[in-house]
Amino acid sequence: MDKSLSTKIFVGLFAGLIIGTAIQYVFNDIALFDTYLLGAAEGAGGMFVSLIKLLVVPLVFVSIVCGIVELKDVKAFGRLGGKTFALYIINTIIAISAALAVGMIFQPGKGANLAGSVSETVKLTTTETPNIFDLVVNIVPSNPVQAFANGDMLQIIFMAILTGLAIQALDSRGGPAIRTFKVANEIMMKLVGLVMSLAPYGVFALMIQLGATLDSNTLLSVAGYVALVVSMLVFWIFFFYPMAVSIATGTSPKIFLRATREQILFSLSTASSNATIPVTMRTLTEKLNVSKSVAGFGVPLGATMNMSGVSIYIALATIFVANAFGQPINSSDIVTLGLTILLLSVGAGGVPGGGIVMVGVLLNQLGLPAEGLAIVAAVDRINDMFCTSSNVVGDTAVNTIVAKTEGAIEEPVNAEVNPA
Repeated sequence: MDKSLSTKIFVGLFAGLIIGTAIQYVFNDIALFDTYLLGAAEGAGGMFVSLIKLLVVPLVFVSIVCGIVELKDVKAFGRLGGKTFALYIINTIIAISAALAVGMIFQPGKGANLAGSVSETVKLTTTETPNIFDLVVNIVPSNPVQAFANGDMLQIIFMAILTGLAIQALDSRGGPAIRTFKVANEIMMKLVGLVMSLAPYGVFALMIQLGATLDSNTLLSVAGYVALVVSMLVFWIFFFYPMAVSIATGTSPKIFLRATREQILFSLSTASSNATIPVTMRTLTEKLNVSKSVAGFGVPLGATMNMSGVSIYIALATIFVANAFGQPINSSDIVTLGLTILLLSVGAGGVPGGGIVMVGVLLNQLGLPAEGLAIVAAVDRINDMFCTSSNVVGDTAVNTIVAKTEGAIEEPVNAEVNPA
């Protein structure tokens, strides 16, 4: 995306938020605004997100296959996969550790005395945390069509890896298949460009929805908790990742932030790591010059398992509820809590609201009041926006570092980011 598109997304973001807020507090009794305009915004925003998601599954499958078949040495796949997986896990562990430390220091929700103050009990539908062995076993799909239909990213990634390796094993006979997937990848990127041209309008509609549904009384009651979550995620996006990339690759923080600005704005509006996959791919390949083989493998994997933002969100939300309802978490339980959050964050999924589902599961597992989920859910949209941005910028940071170690940054990133 070029600068003009970035500016349009920025304008759409704030214009939609202002209009949505006006609908809630000024025009809430006028049917033209409260019913018809809001309904139109909800429909347009939903169509835009669906259009993005329409591209995700074929884009993921095709890009991973292309990434593998373009590897000159199959052994490089094992090395590339190992590095990417290890960095994603390390990134998530650092995020969890930092969030738990911040939560124990600032103690969000302490003194709120909310026990019994929530009239509506939220029933949790999930009672078990994801089991690491189940996650591993379920990576292998019994029905590939069902995996594609359900959008199960781990299973799709597994099938794409097998397909890519099988084509590699054909040697020269795999030429037609390689050309087919390369053409398919070019088609997908053209479709991404077409859909992204509609981004300012989709973002505008989504922000109208958000502004029209925020409850100011609820926001004020948990302002400290929201401020803590957002502040930490903003720190992660604008300081931690740029500095990590600078140290590992020599790319200046300013250049990295300039390259990721559209990615940040888009993820704020969609609150979906999966929906932001096309933008992340373009950011890496066109702005940071990362090779398609690295980006094609690492980005879809990151959208599934690199959930550092969700980890921060889950950790602080749990501490907040525990304190607010007079059941503070003991320091002796921190390690167990951290390991549980690590599993949950991997299973959170790159879709809007994935974090709140995991918060509910964790509250249930720890025996904390289910009513606390109602409060967390009230401000979930705000926190989810920023944790999604943290997730996707983390994907970009990790893949840039991996590409540097692999010598897969096609051109040096100089003082200016390439226009796209």
